[in-house]
Amino acid sequence: MSNISNKLLRLDRYLASVTDYSRSDAKKLIKAGEITVDGLVVRDPAQGVAANAELTLNGHSLRAASSRYIMLNKPQGYICAARDRRHQTVLDLMDEDNPERLHVAGRLDIDTTGLVLLTDDGNWSHAVTSPQRKCWKRYYVETAEVINEQAQLHFSRGVFLKDDKARTLPAELEILGERVARLKICEGRYHQVKRMFGAEGNLVTRLHREAIGDIVLDADLAEGEYRYLTAAEVASVQK
Repeated sequence: MSNISNKLLRLDRYLASVTDYSRSDAKKLIKAGEITVDGLVVRDPAQGVAANAELTLNGHSLRAASSRYIMLNKPQGYICAARDRRHQTVLDLMDEDNPERLHVAGRLDIDTTGLVLLTDDGNWSHAVTSPQRKCWKRYYVETAEVINEQAQLHFSRGVFLKDDKARTLPAELEILGERVARLKICEGRYHQVKRMFGAEGNLVTRLHREAIGDIVLDADLAEGEYRYLTAAEVASVQK
């Protein structure tokens, strides 16, 4: 492995992370002497191994899978969760190995469409979702009532949402038509966009996320389709 780290990892956890084996199956393989670490057989599942250690399983070299960064064009009717008893999830739209290891960086409501980011990199996901990092999310919004021009001022100052004790962070509202707007926010409160317009006495009838930071939903992706992010798109979140 190319990136050397001094951090020691439990052998059974490491083995489960780079294969399809469960932790319990990984322990059985280790105890059976089928795993070598730097050329030596190791039978203790709890033994610590360096992140740059050379592991083999039955003579085959193992490598930690590289992190995945994916954009998906979410249709209506899907929820942003790993599993749900009543609804299909965004993971049901994907043909990926070990999809359960992916999580959504910035969820959308079941009836909201557009850009969803999925990853198995927790630090990257935090950079997307943490309000302190100010990774702006841009939405296209349609409403039932005419959008009051005063909403621009109110949103720029932050508004109080029902049952929340603090104002929203400043947001940018661009009115495109009587009932059409674009909104940029850097938070992800529960139903935030809908509740912000609700605080103005208006109802959101359509909500579509167009961009997260510098990552813009690919116009070539039909609803339900996805692709891996480019290296530049991945790096844009950390800048």
